[in-house]
Amino acid sequence: MLHPFNKILIGVAFSPNLKANIFESIRLSNMFGAELVCVHVGNKTDEKEAKIKAIFEEGPKTEKPIRLIFQEGNPVEVILNECTKNGIDLLIIGAQQRENLFRYYVGSIARKLTRNAPCSVLLLIKHSLERIPCKHIVVNGLKDPRTKFTIDASFYVSQGLGCKKVTIVEEINKQELAVKVNDDRSLRKMAIMKERIKIREEIRVKDILTTIDEKDKKNIAIQTQSIFGKRGYSIGHYAKVVRADLLIMNAPTRTSLLDRIFPHDLEYILSELPTDVLIVK
Repeated sequence: MLHPFNKILIGVAFSPNLKANIFESIRLSNMFGAELVCVHVGNKTDEKEAKIKAIFEEGPKTEKPIRLIFQEGNPVEVILNECTKNGIDLLIIGAQQRENLFRYYVGSIARKLTRNAPCSVLLLIKHSLERIPCKHIVVNGLKDPRTKFTIDASFYVSQGLGCKKVTIVEEINKQELAVKVNDDRSLRKMAIMKERIKIREEIRVKDILTTIDEKDKKNIAIQTQSIFGKRGYSIGHYAKVVRADLLIMNAPTRTSLLDRIFPHDLEYILSELPTDVLIVK
């Protein structure tokens, strides 16, 4: 991977998940050998600082010192500014598993950060004080120029988390099956087309895998899976069904108001997170 996670940032708010979020971020910073930066958006008081530092002391032992920053202002602007200013490689966001309709259209803080962050983003829904081992990672295998980088990153992440299974999912748009099924003959024709498309996609993904260093793939069971359906929705559903511990996706490229109203790709996943989601930039 060209850009490892050397610096990780998490926004700390005094929510019920504060301790679990900090514990998770400390564990991740240790696993990747990264520096951890914690940012609280709000005024600095002795009470707040003491409470956060007490959680640091209670949490997992850190390999590197933790930086704690207090900054007043708009939460999204402050976090994005700190990511840029500190050269952050991974932004961790505590997210809700499902957003209601109002929040979907208006856009929550997590959504705005996900769309605009200058670095990779990890959306956490599995907040835990004790570490839950990552056993299965699902990564998108879309036909896209960014996919090779994302798949490469998935092995870097797998090695860091000690995950032994990676499934690369090729989402195939149903529109590629331009066959109307109305009898046995057309049904057979569609079945043949589906098999040909699956073979084509598997070859494409295997070609990507040959470019990844063998040491990065060591001790990891690699599977490929072709699924036909709506991009974003299909892979999210698949990750939920197989109970993946982490879903890794390409970063979005479109951020217009129209895209927020009419969901595409990543928007389906953001509206109902199937598991923890890493968006690679």
